[in-house]
Amino acid sequence: MAKVSKVKVDKDLKESVRKAVDELGGFSSFIKKAEVVLLKPNFNTQDPFPACTDIAFLKAVVELAYEQDPKGVIIGESSTLSLNTRKVMQEIGLFDLMEKMPIPPRIYNFDERKWVEKEIPEAKYLKKVKVPKFLDRADKLILLPCLKTHNLSQFTGALKLSVGFMKPWQRTPLHLWYLQEKIAELNKIIKPDLVIMDARKCFISKGPSSGRLVEPDLILASKDRVAIDIEGVKIIQSYKGNSLKNIKPQDILQIKKALELKIGELPD
Repeated sequence: MAKVSKVKVDKDLKESVRKAVDELGGFSSFIKKAEVVLLKPNFNTQDPFPACTDIAFLKAVVELAYEQDPKGVIIGESSTLSLNTRKVMQEIGLFDLMEKMPIPPRIYNFDERKWVEKEIPEAKYLKKVKVPKFLDRADKLILLPCLKTHNLSQFTGALKLSVGFMKPWQRTPLHLWYLQEKIAELNKIIKPDLVIMDARKCFISKGPSSGRLVEPDLILASKDRVAIDIEGVKIIQSYKGNSLKNIKPQDILQIKKALELKIGELPD
């Protein structure tokens, strides 16, 4: 069983994020001095939060990471195949954020960097995949998913966020057959140290770029991708009109497959 902290957001977003991670031992238990920290947000498109990561939330996490005196904090992402990642980052305001911070994070557009091919152990549907070479060079990986439903994969959270590590042209066949099984298999080679989910707003139907919007006003944190996704599904299911009703969270195919592959555990 895995712990998932849930914190109701007060007026201070940064302190709410800190409190959520404090319940897991605090940022100091995840980031050590002189380590390189890779943050993976959701900038698949430039659509407003919760379709993509909120810049204020990202800023809070960057500042909290820098409190641990790391060697560097890096924000890395690759947008959907039909969009230019650099333009998406610019429209979202990521480069403006960098200029305003006392210690700016580095921005890695994965599309402009080197990729390496990796074999996925125990995979049936996605046996090989190209991922950013830098993924193996970061000392710590922190996933920053939004919370929302998805018109193809039912749900998108921490597990689905790892699709942004795939080389863009590989994502088209990913979505054509056995999407949820492939999402789970991909996560066999992604090793996050911490997941912080921004659930202040979420889509409870349609998605991922638009949908019926509700405001749970929560920040979730966990070491476990599966556990935090299960808790995220429960939040969506607590609202009338959601598209995930009449299904147990652990029976959503990507979560079920991830449990079978021992990628994560049920929440405690």
